[in-house]
Amino acid sequence: MSAKKASQDLKKEDGMYKHTVDLPKTAFGLRANSVIREPELQKLWEENLIFKRISERNTGGAFVLHDGPPYANGDLHIGHALNKILKDFINRYKLLQNHKVKYVPGWDCHGQPIELKVLQSLDDDARRELTPQKLRTVAAKFAKSTVQNQMASFKRYGVWADWDHPYLTLDPEYEAAQIEVFGQMVIHGHIYRGRKPVHWSPSSRTALSEAELEHNEEHVSKSLYAIFKLVRAPPGSDLLKEFIPNLYLAIWTTTPWTIPANAAVALNSKLQYAIVEVQPVSVDNAISSDGAKIAGKLLKGFENMFLIVALDLVSTLEAKWNLKLVVKKTFMGLDLENSRYTHPIDNRECPVVLGDDYITTESGTGLVHTAPGHGQDDHKTGRKYGLPILSPVDDGGKFTEEAGQFSGLDVLGDGNIAVIQYLDEHHSMIMVEPYKHKYPYDWRTKKPTIVRDTEQWFASVEGFREAAMDAIKGVN
Repeated sequence: MSAKKASQDLKKEDGMYKHTVDLPKTAFGLRANSVIREPELQKLWEENLIFKRISERNTGGAFVLHDGPPYANGDLHIGHALNKILKDFINRYKLLQNHKVKYVPGWDCHGQPIELKVLQSLDDDARRELTPQKLRTVAAKFAKSTVQNQMASFKRYGVWADWDHPYLTLDPEYEAAQIEVFGQMVIHGHIYRGRKPVHWSPSSRTALSEAELEHNEEHVSKSLYAIFKLVRAPPGSDLLKEFIPNLYLAIWTTTPWTIPANAAVALNSKLQYAIVEVQPVSVDNAISSDGAKIAGKLLKGFENMFLIVALDLVSTLEAKWNLKLVVKKTFMGLDLENSRYTHPIDNRECPVVLGDDYITTESGTGLVHTAPGHGQDDHKTGRKYGLPILSPVDDGGKFTEEAGQFSGLDVLGDGNIAVIQYLDEHHSMIMVEPYKHKYPYDWRTKKPTIVRDTEQWFASVEGFREAAMDAIKGVN
């Protein structure tokens, strides 16, 4: 048989069995061709009001998803996509469950993020000529333009919503409703003016809510171990008699710049504390090879010095400071309440107080340097004991004249270093070292924040807490 004939016979056999194979057939193309098909499909949904018609056709109960609005201050990012797409999943699921779905998208058109975007788009001359009224007008125009851009992107994501009737916080009707609610809160005493430590952004020169913070896990602070000299035992107590005047409270802080505002040292009443005698192990106490960990000058020449630390931390501190700490006496934190020490910078006499369970032995020394003007827990303890609320820091994060020789220095920069150097020069520093930890940053400027006592407007929920909690029970 010739090769040609053999080839022809094989071709005949190839077609002999086609009728015996029943393969599925589809009109779908082999490729999605999404660049063309997705816009076509979205146009079909929009022109035929698919979302609205399915929702109206359903006979189940209403399902309303309240849209937490994005800021109208720029292009969308992956966070916006995640937020809206997850909501779309829920809405479509509820449609399939026969619910009448109501989803009205919204935009937050007020606040600093939008004003900052506007200011960034202007040159110096335009900024100088910008009055508050002009800024509001330009910001409103920018916000409306951004809403349209973001809406187009959300539609392109395939999100179903009532895009023809969004709510904008700059709409007069919306503003009027907000003012009405605010007025009722004022009438019922829920709005008040007060002082309280808040997260403050020196870079934005404004207070920040928790939602406006980003926590940087790579932030490095200067971790300081310092000593405050104890000068008086608790009234009627002989507990410290044999150790004064060579007895010191050992404290730890990652914010040395707050020490000028120190008003007390707090202990945990339930923890056991120890008076330890300090004995050097080597000449190079606590100095690391890379120079990052630096011992205070006081460790290079001291005699007959005693420290108070948490008993459970004695061995940990021995290793960290490269010192021998010999326990001489133990007592409960409660026993030291109302003893007195001198402030290491201005020689004020300050009390030893009892804090809450925020004082632990997980880190530090078990004694907490307390500055009521620069910490929430500190402020709570300060109010309990009637401590002075000191906060010698201005809106830009610089020390005020109240901070004495540190006035004008940046608390997160040269001011922090100056406080550490002062303590070292006056033999009040045991050690300083870098400390990497999670730290709050301004979400707009991406720069670190501080906690600072300022006068602010507050909204109290005390008058309607129970009603609000009950309302949550009706949400699924």
